[in-house]
Amino acid sequence: METNLITLVVLVVVAVGLIVYSLLPRAREEKDAVKRRLSGRRGTDDDAELAKTARASAADDLVRRATPVLSRLIMPTSTQEHTNLRVKLANGGYRQPHAQTLFLASKSILAAGGLILSLAAGVASHLALPLALGLGAFCTGAGMMLPDLWLSLMTNGRKTKIRYGLPDTLDLLVVSVESGLALDAALKRVGDEMAPVHHELSEELRIATMECQMGLPRTEALENMARRSGVDEVRSLVSVITQAEKFGTSVARALRNQAESLRTKRRQQAEERAQKTAVKLLIPLILFIFPAMFVVLGGPAVLNVIKQMKNNPGLGG
Repeated sequence: METNLITLVVLVVVAVGLIVYSLLPRAREEKDAVKRRLSGRRGTDDDAELAKTARASAADDLVRRATPVLSRLIMPTSTQEHTNLRVKLANGGYRQPHAQTLFLASKSILAAGGLILSLAAGVASHLALPLALGLGAFCTGAGMMLPDLWLSLMTNGRKTKIRYGLPDTLDLLVVSVESGLALDAALKRVGDEMAPVHHELSEELRIATMECQMGLPRTEALENMARRSGVDEVRSLVSVITQAEKFGTSVARALRNQAESLRTKRRQQAEERAQKTAVKLLIPLILFIFPAMFVVLGGPAVLNVIKQMKNNPGLGG
């Protein structure tokens, strides 16, 4: 049994090594390229670049062909599930056409890898069959859940960045609108100016601007931006702009009020986190600091009591 396990591990390592070796550039080709550059010959150098590009495109083509097969194993059945998964990926910042296929394929690969590794570990440890099957089921489920956990972390981080950059973006948008720019031009200007500071929000504004330039109504483009971001503050901002345009009120005044409310909300959230700090400190205080203080303060007294009991055996009775 151990011999079969060792053979399986060796075959897996050799297969992975061959795949990595086929994808990486070879040292001999790099040396030949250096010699050709030193000798002044550029035609063969271009051939090497073309060969390298061909290998990269072949690897990409292999991934594109393999991922639909792997993703088909756990492909959502209904259109609503497809839409929900696409929205989740967009909230995390992944809007590529093949993002959904790669995400589902990664779940299949991790599930299969967890099952194989758990069964191999069970065979190597001589576990009972029910325990090995239970370990395999647990590792398979963990492999299925890991991409969801990773996507949730990426989505929360992106939402936090958008939420932090929204007040500053609104201030610049108010200044742009009050200076005489139209709302579409102001959105484009703010998206360009905020790119070095708040890249995620700037990217959403640029996409909304491009959708407007392609003929999509501004309200629909802003609603798409709110759906892609998944942030409640962005939805509130889109609702305020839509209502201001519908009822003919000042867009600049509505944006200024929205910026003030967002700034107030951010300050209240900071105060709330500060108030929670005292409660959160109780856990490390009770678990780590109080026991050490009890040992330091009560340790000498306990040692003296033990010493007195040893010197006077009658006290122990």
